[in-house]
Order: sequence, then structure tokens, then C-alpha cells
Amino acid sequence: MLISPYGGELVNLLIDEGEADELRSEANRLPSVQLTERAVCDLELLGVGGYSPLNTFMNQQDYQCVLEEMRLANGTLFPVPVTLPVDADASVSLDQPVALRDTKNSLLAILEVEEIYRWDLDREALAVLGTLDQRHPLVAEMHGWGALNLSGKLRAIQLPHHADFRGLRHTPAQTRTALESKGRQNVVAFQTRNPLHRVHEELTKQAAESIDGALLLHPVVGLTKPGDVDHYTRVRTYKALTDKYYDRDRVLLSLLPLAMRMGGPREAVWHAIIRRNYGANHLIVGRDHAGVGDYYGAFDAQEIFNNPLVKKSLIINIFAADHTAYSKKLKKVVMMRDVKNHAKDDFVLLSGTKVREMLSNGQELPSEFARKEVAEILMDYYQSR
Repeated sequence: MLISPYGGELVNLLIDEGEADELRSEANRLPSVQLTERAVCDLELLGVGGYSPLNTFMNQQDYQCVLEEMRLANGTLFPVPVTLPVDADASVSLDQPVALRDTKNSLLAILEVEEIYRWDLDREALAVLGTLDQRHPLVAEMHGWGALNLSGKLRAIQLPHHADFRGLRHTPAQTRTALESKGRQNVVAFQTRNPLHRVHEELTKQAAESIDGALLLHPVVGLTKPGDVDHYTRVRTYKALTDKYYDRDRVLLSLLPLAMRMGGPREAVWHAIIRRNYGANHLIVGRDHAGVGDYYGAFDAQEIFNNPLVKKSLIINIFAADHTAYSKKLKKVVMMRDVKNHAKDDFVLLSGTKVREMLSNGQELPSEFARKEVAEILMDYYQSR
């Protein structure tokens, strides 16, 4: 039995194949809800235990507690709502099952509808994201969600199909087994939705060294911020790095099908809970972790871990990272808070805009900024666009 660090057995909603065949036949006679890409990501992580102890889309009591107190109704820390919105005229009824299908109409699960309740966009946006500004990507998206949320017992018939990088997609149980094989008591996880440059590479190595542990390189390949580099390109860069520049006995590259909320501090705590379920006991939290635009302070996502509820409930340690850059004077990557009396031009600093401009024009990035293999993959990407 695999235990969730946050209480009870690690959730696994996948039913056996015999029962699945029966439910497939039943599902053909049921009304259906076609899930959004976001809901498909949430269903996958619910199904494999990534959101343990949560085992279904939130009911109204859990939802309200999460908004108001960052915890489930039973008191378990959980800072981000995971809900299933549907249109007000959806073909659903209380105490009746409904088939959940993906965007291609493939059957994924059956939900026994036990609750149908209204949700409040403004209240959720302010509580979780701290803003009603529709320039925030999730606030803008929420305006297109249905007016009602569904909850009830969830039975997963199959996980969403992924044709790409199948050897890198691990459940929490599989990830824990792979990490245990590294023979290290400690594991630090790194959350990313961007390509890794030299500063990220060195930061992750420093974090693993600091705890004499292994590194779980755990990039998000579900929904991220509109305009981000696609995950196909990003994963190629991660593979290039881990194959050549990391100690394979100390690193595990595994893909996380998470739909990000870009929720800053609350999302940082959520990421910590998820990574603890996947077997890490440390998480790197950098500047503006899970942020977007100027909605959160640079270190708000680190400071929330001093919140009494978070501090009491969260059984994971934080590696707090500052702005990191290559120092030409010291000839290494450093956290800028750790160096004194350095001129600004000592650091190799390139904005995202400048990086995109250089790569689009076929200009090589400085070797202190990016590995050649990564730069070449990104150059192909930007020039193809």
C-alpha cells in the first residue's frame, strides 16, 4: 500500500479491466460531458493520485473551504480548487451517472453526480489569484467556464492517451519507485514550464548537492501560459541536458500533466503538495514562482511557506532561490544575493525578448547563458515560427 504524505492511501481511481469493460457498455447509454483540456489534466492527476488525498472534483463544502482557508473541509491543506464546471443546460442530474469524455470524445471516466452547485467567478479569482483583471490568463479563461460545478464518486476507466514521450510519463507510484532506485534519502523537485538555461541547470545541481539528494526534474506538460514554448520542444531540451550534463544516477526526468493556474503563492504550495505525492521531500521555489505579469511580488511564493497553516501542515522543505546569473568575474553561476560589489555588466543577463530575437535571427546565445544543444533546439523552434 502506498501512503499519501497528506493522509490515507495514495489515491488510485483506475478500475480493473473487467469492470472497465462493463462500464464502457454502460457509458454508451449515459449522458456525456465533454471535458476541456484543463479538466482532462485534472482528471488524470486525480486518477493517479497526484492530488492525494483529493479523490474527485471538489464538492461545495471542500470548494468553499479551499477558497476561504486553503484547506479541505477535513482540515487537510489544499490551496487551489479543482472543480468540474459545466454549462447550466448540461445533461446532468443528481444521483445519476454521467460519462466524462475528452476533446476527441474518448471515454475516460464515469462520475456519479452527487452534487451540482453554482460557483462565483469573482470570489474564486480574488481568493486564489488575487485579481479580477482579465489580463491574467486564468481570469480570462474563467469567463468561459460553465456556471455549475459537478462532484461525486469518480471511476477512471482509462487515463488520457499521450502518444509523445511515453517513457517519461510516470505516475506518483512509478516516480517513487524510480527515485528510490537512486539510493538517496532526499529528493528535491524542480517545477518548470520553460526551457532550461545554464542558470536553471546550475541551480538544480546546487539544490541537489545541498541535501546530498537526487533531483526530480518535473516539468509541466499540461496547460501553461499562452505563448509559452510548446512542451514537445521543451522536453527535447530537457532530454538533451539530462542525457549529457547531469549525473544520471542522481536525476529523474519525469513529465507532469498539470494544468497550471498561474496562481503565484497559492500555486507554489499546491506544487509542493503534488511533488510530495510524487516522492520529493524538497522543492525549489524561485522568484515569482508560478507567477504571470506583475500580479505577485517577487518573493511572495516563498513567503507563503511561513504562513502558520502552511508551516504546520506541509511536510516538505523549500529551497528558496533568488535571481540567478552567470558571473564573468567568478566564472560560475551564482545567486545574485550571494555576491557583493559586482557591477551589473559582470552578469550575463538576457531578457526573454532578447533571447527570442537572437534565436529568431539565427544568432548564437552566449555559452554562459545556454548550452549549445538547447540553443540549437530553440533556434529551430523560433525560426520555424
